[in-house]
Amino acid sequence: MFESVQGLLDEHDSIQAQLGDPAVYADQRLARKLGRRSAQLNGIVDAYHKWEGLRDDLAAAKEMAAEDPEFAAEVPELEASLEVAAAKLRRLLIPRDPDDARNVILEVKGGEGGDEAALFAGDLLRMYTRYAESRGWKTEIISATESDLGGYKDVQMAVKGNSNDPAEGVYARLKFEGGVHRVQRVPVTESQGRIHTSAAGVLVLPEVDEPEELEINQNDLKIDVYRSSGPGGQSVNTTDSAVRITHLPTGIVVAMQNEKSQLQNREAGMRVLRARILAHQQEQIDAANSEQRKSQIRTMDRSERIRTYNYPENRIADHRTGYKAYNLDQVMNGDLEPVIQSAIEMDEQARLDAIGD
Repeated sequence: MFESVQGLLDEHDSIQAQLGDPAVYADQRLARKLGRRSAQLNGIVDAYHKWEGLRDDLAAAKEMAAEDPEFAAEVPELEASLEVAAAKLRRLLIPRDPDDARNVILEVKGGEGGDEAALFAGDLLRMYTRYAESRGWKTEIISATESDLGGYKDVQMAVKGNSNDPAEGVYARLKFEGGVHRVQRVPVTESQGRIHTSAAGVLVLPEVDEPEELEINQNDLKIDVYRSSGPGGQSVNTTDSAVRITHLPTGIVVAMQNEKSQLQNREAGMRVLRARILAHQQEQIDAANSEQRKSQIRTMDRSERIRTYNYPENRIADHRTGYKAYNLDQVMNGDLEPVIQSAIEMDEQARLDAIGD
């Protein structure tokens, strides 16, 4: 069992030797790559040594059981511990999503429901911001279009993590949030107290670490500048500071107008464009593989919902995993971990089943 681990142990030893060489840190991109891989392998190495130690202890206990009742009594407990250790190691050996360790750009857009959908989009953004704070992550609003009554018609937020371990990566924990989120509650504009249903869409994009990581040919870009609209001050509304960038090969379009300068809007637009191109490239890879990741729902259609937030019942329900709880008030305040964990466990089980097949 676990014969394939030896290759990972050798790789871990090799990486530790490289990380011990000061010359490696002259190339920060290489150092980050090695650091991430080391963090991922650390868990596997520790779990393997734990399993190996329990296996040897069990073998010794069985050998001595006939002569010593104390060793015989240890056998059932060691067998149970070995089974738990083996299950943990199996899960760690599941091939990870290559983007798990990345930071993300999270987009929230109000869907059906007008002003109420925009208010709900604002509530979702606050939920993700609070969740990020609970994990020690940093957040940054890149672009936002506010609605008249508050909330957001659409908003983009960067989320930056604090760990090289892919299992603790921002994308690893937020990627299953992509899809349509449905809310049932009495809108602030409803005078008769009737419950309305509206929706907001969430898109989670892994962010490119460095511009050099994803080569973009400038000849593949069509860049338009125009006058910003909406709130933002006199300089925003009277100068051609807004930027629209079109990536011609993919047709991906990014528009930015929040910053006062055209240069700042262009830099923010390129940041989002790289993330969208990276996601597009990964989708193409997934489509070519026999075991595809489930792609995120990218429409605002309520029929393609992944989760329902029912305020009158204080209930949250995830329609993919079957998770249901009656602590919606806490979830909206950032207590999102149990919901996210249910999606992670579902994905891990699916990957385990695929390996078994």
